[in-house]
Amino acid sequence: MCGCAAFLGLYATQGILPQIAATFGTRIEQAALGITVTTVAMAATAPFVGMLTRRFDRRRVITLAALLVALPTLWTAHADSFAEFLAGRIATGIVIPVLFAVTVSYVGETWEGNTTTEMTSFFIAGTTLGGFGGRFIVNGVTAMSGWPRALDALACAMLAAGAAICLCLPRTRATPPAAADPAAMSLRALGRNRPVLASYFIGACILFSQVTTFTYVGLYLAKPPYRFGTAAIGSIYAVFLLAVVVTPMAARLSRRRPPADLLALASGLGVAGALLTLHAGVPVILLGLAIGSTGVFVGQAAASAFVTRSTSEGRTFAVGLYLSFYYLGGSAGTVLPVPAWQRFGWAGCVALVVCAHLLAAIAAWTFWKPGGIDATRTRPSSITTPR
Repeated sequence: MCGCAAFLGLYATQGILPQIAATFGTRIEQAALGITVTTVAMAATAPFVGMLTRRFDRRRVITLAALLVALPTLWTAHADSFAEFLAGRIATGIVIPVLFAVTVSYVGETWEGNTTTEMTSFFIAGTTLGGFGGRFIVNGVTAMSGWPRALDALACAMLAAGAAICLCLPRTRATPPAAADPAAMSLRALGRNRPVLASYFIGACILFSQVTTFTYVGLYLAKPPYRFGTAAIGSIYAVFLLAVVVTPMAARLSRRRPPADLLALASGLGVAGALLTLHAGVPVILLGLAIGSTGVFVGQAAASAFVTRSTSEGRTFAVGLYLSFYYLGGSAGTVLPVPAWQRFGWAGCVALVVCAHLLAAIAAWTFWKPGGIDATRTRPSSITTPR
């Protein structure tokens, strides 16, 4: 439920870019800034979540963030200008990292070892469901009543999710104050831990591929010969539901296989899915999107769990820094593919997605694999590398 609440609003505007552009008199590429500024705000905020929340009960922080995220969504829905719309999206990006980073830290403090990867996978499955639900609600209501009413409906769903978290999430003890600045301790430790640093690069590649795919595939399918409408584009996000089932199943493999193998599986799925979308048939395109998105969420579960398992003190800071790189990659996914899209169309975007998955696999194989660069080197610090 925490994962679902975190991702309900993150990419909710991804499928309604033409409607937003028409409302504010901008180009579709400019309307995509509604996603970019959100992810940039998340990247800027995430590293500081640990310092701001470490003295408070995790449950209270998670519950409050889950409820507060509805407010900037309402602001965005009733924006009078494009600048105000972007300001609301920035506010959304400031709140979401609190919910995401503190929940991942909560998982790391509650479970240990390989169980952490499995439980993180359930959280990631929840983000998958939230990503689908947010897009589905917004696109469906937009087709009937316009996008402002759609965001109003989304805010109501966020409040309901926050209430459910308040009722269901077990209580935790407040985190004791650290003897020294956890950010400084973590930065020193991170500078000596290349596998964790590699995880940040891997996370950026993972979200770059996802955002590139689902930002531009909607534009691709809206053009001839497909001519998908708003509701039809919203329905393609149902492919995320496959990842809800597959991601926890794949995470169970982590009990028997090293994390680099799980990431290699994720990258293989991502590459295969991207290549399938080059087929002209809609069923094959949807199959490719389903396979590719599953690869993305499996990779996200592997990378975030690797960071969580590799930290003790300063865990929320380490996870927050991972989220910064992760969402910087997502921000790049809306901007960097523009020249490729304009010159080569969908095929150019697919080429970028394939390259991102291959780079992630190479980094994991080099730095995560037992015997790889610094993979077995650990020092007594607040961050250790799982073997």
